[in-house]
Amino acid sequence: MLAAVVLYGSMVLYRGVANIQSQFANYAWWTFAAACGLAFANYLLRFLKWEYYLAVLEIRGIPKGESLLTFLSGFVLTVTPGKVGEVFKSLILRQTHGVPVERSAPIVVAERITDLIAIVTMIALGSLGFEGGAVWATAGGIVVVALLVFIGSPRLQRPVLNYLPRLPGSLGRLGARIGPRLEDALSSLQELTTPRRLFWPSLLSVVGWSLEGVALWLILLGFGQELPLALAIFFYSTATLAGALIPLPGGLGVTDGLIEEQLVHLGHVGTGIATGAMLLVRFATLWFAVLVGFLALAGLRHYHPDFKIGANDVRGDGD
Repeated sequence: MLAAVVLYGSMVLYRGVANIQSQFANYAWWTFAAACGLAFANYLLRFLKWEYYLAVLEIRGIPKGESLLTFLSGFVLTVTPGKVGEVFKSLILRQTHGVPVERSAPIVVAERITDLIAIVTMIALGSLGFEGGAVWATAGGIVVVALLVFIGSPRLQRPVLNYLPRLPGSLGRLGARIGPRLEDALSSLQELTTPRRLFWPSLLSVVGWSLEGVALWLILLGFGQELPLALAIFFYSTATLAGALIPLPGGLGVTDGLIEEQLVHLGHVGTGIATGAMLLVRFATLWFAVLVGFLALAGLRHYHPDFKIGANDVRGDGD
């Protein structure tokens, strides 16, 4: 979070404080509120995926309201590379309902895969009439196919699992301990990533992430800047994919910079407006999610007043 403050502050100084201040002076702030609403609608659609996957893995007995708070609590760790920190939801399920982490953690991976499929789909559709977009679509498509092939092939998994205990030092001991759990998790993940079980979650992801692209378009409209909706979604999608592929917390610096640069150089948006729009869309789609996560985590204590995550929970049975 501190890194984000430094990054955004540097961008504002680079673009010119006076220039950006003048843009915000005439900004229609209702569009920012609407953008947050669109982002929250995305969360609700993705919650439907969470419920679907829980049902597939036969993880039952979790009230819907509590399940929603558990899902949203994962956003506390949205600012992690590839959002892998959302496995925090699995720790919550273990603490509150005794669900083993290795049983529910594959859901987080399946969520990321379907999100990636959605982003690549959005880029591919946007690139049809836009030069250069096909490169991003191809790169994302290769990653998706490679992941699905690895997940669906025990023969490819076996050398990786066998190598884990042979890692040097403490890494080898850790590999020997988590190997069986990882094998169980991969088996569950295979159930979640069959073609039939990828279609509807991926469709929900396409609609949900498109809403965040609409949020960027709406924020630009608040600055009085008109941009084709398809182009705004394309810019947001390519920046999101780049941020996901590069292992930086929340894609900081990558996603932000690409949104701004695409708006300036490809969308022909003024630098002050581009910086302002980038800041607002990141607050509406990234930092708003973190805030929602903290609020959901606080609400979860209503159901479980003694709820806490300790070091043993993170390591697993004191391992």
